[in-house]
Amino acid sequence: MLSPTGAEAVKEPAKEPASPPRRGISAPRGGLRHLSLAGVLVALVIVGAFTKPEQFLTGDNLQLILTQSSVIGVVTVGVTFVIIGGGIDLSVGAIVALASVWATTVATQEFGLGGVLLCALSVGLGCGLVNGVLIAYGPMVPFIATLAMLASARGLALLISDGKTQVVTVQSVLDLGVSDSYVLGVPPLVLVFAAVAVLGWLVLGRTTFGRRTVAVGGNAEASRLAGIAVRRQRLLLYLLSGLCCGIAAFMLIVLTGSGQNTNGNLYELDAIAAAIIGGTLLSGGRGTITGSVLGVLVFTTITNLFALNNLQTDVQQIAKGAIIVAAVLVQKGRKTQ
Repeated sequence: MLSPTGAEAVKEPAKEPASPPRRGISAPRGGLRHLSLAGVLVALVIVGAFTKPEQFLTGDNLQLILTQSSVIGVVTVGVTFVIIGGGIDLSVGAIVALASVWATTVATQEFGLGGVLLCALSVGLGCGLVNGVLIAYGPMVPFIATLAMLASARGLALLISDGKTQVVTVQSVLDLGVSDSYVLGVPPLVLVFAAVAVLGWLVLGRTTFGRRTVAVGGNAEASRLAGIAVRRQRLLLYLLSGLCCGIAAFMLIVLTGSGQNTNGNLYELDAIAAAIIGGTLLSGGRGTITGSVLGVLVFTTITNLFALNNLQTDVQQIAKGAIIVAAVLVQKGRKTQ
């Protein structure tokens, strides 16, 4: 039998090209998570209004919640960038302690407000540089490198301060923490947090740096093949985290009027937890500054409610740990869907 040719040949139907990936899938999820966190925040406010109405809903207490959120919130912005980029930073609390101690020595305070601020930022950037170099060019895994920095920075802070509280004597620094410096009733620290959060949101979502951060965290090898300098990007991410720690250290100096080697205790836990419940993926490649800010507000409000209801600190830590576990389980469940 002759094979069919020409018009007699049976043509196989052409295969339809594979549809491109739907890039908008993650956006609704992120928006839904933000709405959920906002709902949790509203629920906490309602709980506070019912349990301690005469204390929780006062202007002073709400102002306190925002002020307490500011310092850890600035740290969380830097940590969010690092986690989205596929890393982790366990040293943020220790860097805050070291920067606050170094910036409040007698020698540093002789240079006034500018000297204190510059020293805090420089220490934060220096620690971030060490972390970045060890991780990007070492190479060391982020967990080990930042754990080593945690121990070293805490030890150096203890050495510099000799275990004593260093009181700030620069009046221009102290003036930033009094009510006379408030802008329309808003403390300067809250305004700094808002500025850092907005800048972080713009950088992550509207710049090449932000897109490269997401790309490196999602797939470092593919990013390298696409022409992204992965090592440099990781270095910059840890520099950014260190800078945020320096800013937070100065804010803490203004808030407490002192520098202590115990400052920033467990900040790494609070910052990572806030980023996780805000939707930042632990394995990298996904996250938002908006979610992290909401996560900070949720944690700070919970802490405030516990304090008003005279619950012990250990109960607070247990609750935070449970929230972290729940957030990670939710992330796992969504990945398997």
